[in-house]
Formats: sequence, structure tokens, C-alpha cells
Amino acid sequence: MIIPTQETYDELQRAYEFFNQRLFESALPPCLITLQREKRTYGYFSNGRFVGRSTGQIVDEIAMNPVYFSIRTIRDTLSTLVHEMVHQLQQHTGKPGRRGYHNKEWAAMMERIGLIPSDTGQPGGKRVGESMSHYIEDGGAFDTACKELLTTEFKLSWLDRFPPHKPTSPTPTGADGKGYVDDEDYEDEGYGDDGELDDEITQALSLVNPPPDTPVNKSNRTKYTCPKCHTNVWGKPGLMLYCGGEHCGKAEYQPT
Repeated sequence: MIIPTQETYDELQRAYEFFNQRLFESALPPCLITLQREKRTYGYFSNGRFVGRSTGQIVDEIAMNPVYFSIRTIRDTLSTLVHEMVHQLQQHTGKPGRRGYHNKEWAAMMERIGLIPSDTGQPGGKRVGESMSHYIEDGGAFDTACKELLTTEFKLSWLDRFPPHKPTSPTPTGADGKGYVDDEDYEDEGYGDDGELDDEITQALSLVNPPPDTPVNKSNRTKYTCPKCHTNVWGKPGLMLYCGGEHCGKAEYQPT
């Protein structure tokens, strides 16, 4: 009999141990992997989050958001897991930035394993900052290791039936700036280089129920979003607005 809880966590633990060996020389201590439906977040790392009742052992948490498993490729989802493992590595062997700042040490750790830091999730973005994402280096260490894992018929067997949105074609410039704020905020994914949906996602979408397309806005108001803190404001089309948030650096609001 299939036991969904056991199957799900066995797969995530297997991936964690595989990448710990291949990319981190088994330097990472055991952690507790959880599934969390954190809004607008692929995953996050929390240092020393859990303690053993009988042993007093303190372990870290790596959380993965299952609502995106069906609308991202397994490769992209695993890149989130490894991104959080880099945060764990820096916590135990380096000097993390204050209050979630992604510093140069963190960026170098990411680059060494073939995840290129970028505040836009695309080439050309900033490599350090408060809000960061990444993209996968073709032929890099993560890409190579992930291909090896996937040849063993690795999969994520269980999908949330109600993903928050349908996969949408990514913008080539990544102008929305969506990324990390101590966790991974989502960006549009799921399309191949030819602009077509990945076969893996097409198959997954046949099993789930994404929400219908958002109806056309017939009002005369436009929604604007700060690319750093993701606060929203509404106003007439064509406005040029700047965010006054403490860590936003007067980022320009983007129409969304």
C-alpha cells in the first residue's frame, strides 16, 4: 500500500542527501524538511528551528512549498531545495548577512555550485541584495548533478491539486525583480527555450486544477507592485511611483 506521507518525505530526503554529497561534500548537518504553503514563496531556510524532545538536538528547517510542484519542473523545484541548502551552508560555515541580506560570500557559494544569483532570476541581475533569486547555469555543478539524479527516475510523486496560478511565459528581462527575501519568492517558469510548456508540466497540469485566467480589468485603474517588498498600490495608467520602504532603495513600482 502506498503511504503518501512517507513517499513524499522519502523523496525530499533522498534529494537532500544526494545534493549534500555531490555539491557540498556532505558538509551539511541533518535538517528537518517541511512542506509549508507560505504565500508567494517557493521555499525558505530557518536556522535552528527544531529541537528534539528527548535529545535536545537542535536542527535547521528547510521548507518547500508544494503548491508549486505541478507548475514548475522538478529541476526548478530541486534548485530551490539546493538554494536553501546554500543558506544552510553559510549559516554553519560562513557569515550570513544581517536581516536576510544576501552578501558576496553567499553569492560566491551559489556560483560555485552552478546557481547564479540574480535579483531578477535572469542573467544580468544584481548578485547581492535584500531580495534575490537565481538561475541555473547550463552545464554547471547543479545542472550536472540534477541530471544524474533524474536519470534514476527520481520524481516528486504528489502534487497539490490547486496551484495558485497557471504557468505563464517568463519575460526575457525579468523586470518584475521577484526573488528571495530569506526565502524564494516565485517567478514565472515552466516554459522551454522554444516558448512551449515543458512536457513534464503539461502532464502535471492534466492532474490538477489551476484557477481560471484573471478576467480583463475593465476599470481605469492599474495595479503597481514594488519589486522589492511586493506592496501594491492602484492608480491611473502611466504613473511613475517609487517605494519609500526601508530596504527598497526607492525601487520603482511596476505595473502588474
